[in-house]
Amino acid sequence: MSARDSRHISVLGREAVAFLAPHAGGVYVDATFGAGGYSRVILGVAETRVIGIDRDRTAILGGFDLVDGSDGRLTLVEDRFSNLAEVCAAQGLEAVDGIVMDVGVSSMQLDQAERGFSFRLGGPLDMRMGQSGPTAADVVAKASESDLASIIYIFGEERHSRGVARAIVAARKEAAITTTQALADIVAKVVRAKPNEIHPATRTFQALRIFVNEELDELHQALAASERMLRPGGRLVVVSFHSLEDRIVKTFFAERGKAAAGSRHLPEVAQAAPSFQILTRRPVTAGEAEVAANPRSRSAKLRAAERTAAPLHKADALPSWPRLADVMRGG
Repeated sequence: MSARDSRHISVLGREAVAFLAPHAGGVYVDATFGAGGYSRVILGVAETRVIGIDRDRTAILGGFDLVDGSDGRLTLVEDRFSNLAEVCAAQGLEAVDGIVMDVGVSSMQLDQAERGFSFRLGGPLDMRMGQSGPTAADVVAKASESDLASIIYIFGEERHSRGVARAIVAARKEAAITTTQALADIVAKVVRAKPNEIHPATRTFQALRIFVNEELDELHQALAASERMLRPGGRLVVVSFHSLEDRIVKTFFAERGKAAAGSRHLPEVAQAAPSFQILTRRPVTAGEAEVAANPRSRSAKLRAAERTAAPLHKADALPSWPRLADVMRGG
């Protein structure tokens, strides 16, 4: 198998498409197109139509060959997956039969040094999945010590977040922090490496990447958009790669997969009927063979649910964590 072919194999791809259960003539959204792994399998079912979305222009450009071979059944759109309802509406779709999303940074992005996602590859401290907005270097240069500590603690779950933030602020007074290596070196002086443990900069890099791309807000909004767009019987399949993402998906399905509890004090208030039937009581994980072939799959968790005919649930408010616009303007 060539490197180009291997990148088409999505993590938990076989399981994801099995839960999606595409049928002839169905319309599906591959909300995080990437290398087109899910789309490729869905298009293998007769007369299906796929809307592929990715905010990374490189992924969209890389999918043109698949578009050319799809007989007009694949449409690629450069956009955020949180906007999937608007993307579908622009394609004349009021509802779809299934939505699949693989949340987080892709292997292709990690492997491109110039994208600045990985401390293992020297490159500019960028980390943007799209083509616009502040870079990780901009955040490191602009954010206050307090904001940096909050970002690294909340989105990286780094217990040394205050020390890392303090070290970043001290270092940037001496010279701008513009490369992945420079930041990794700063973090490594605070977070000590231990044998057989992850690199000391892993959590800080994760935090900045999630923050720069507003990944968790995007996920919240994409899940809500999926609830709006799926027709009854339509399925939503989500593959996530760390606990923050999986917790959001698990909570979303749990809240919409059961009827709201009644109140003895307010018996006249109607209970919200479940808008989803949960298909995975426990997350599906990769088997030994897949982990051996692709170590990144070790942390993957798949959750799936089927849309019922019940009305939409009330949209959840976004959590009150640091936001990119506020931090960049010093608010």
